[in-house]
Amino acid sequence: MKSVPTIQRYMSTSPYTIGAEQSLRTADNLMREQGIRHLPVLHGNRLVGVISNRDVAIIMSLDGVDPDKITVEDAMTQDVISVSPDAPLDEVAAMMAERKAGSVVVEQNHKVVGIFTTVDGMTALVEVLRARFK
Repeated sequence: MKSVPTIQRYMSTSPYTIGAEQSLRTADNLMREQGIRHLPVLHGNRLVGVISNRDVAIIMSLDGVDPDKITVEDAMTQDVISVSPDAPLDEVAAMMAERKAGSVVVEQNHKVVGIFTTVDGMTALVEVLRARFK
């Protein structure tokens, strides 16, 4: 029987990150320019949260909000799922499903080394299904 692949095989490596003190506009611009939907948030080199394009869009749609004055820290989710690169894919997928999370940050030695999103999960699913049923 084959072993379950690890998250490292499917994660996006060297993800873009953003500082907690940066503005919401900076986060929005970075995500748009890079075509990404999630940014791990760092304070110094320590992971403190994650912000999604949905978080940004909701806050920016509120009346009277100045995205240059709202910080990423004010808008981010602090409850981040973080795993190591050798975490089994099935366990990570189960955690994401249970918590309805759009992403998981991958850390090694307290350093962000990757991000695994629902898009990465779909890529993994396609590969596993094709290997199994073709």
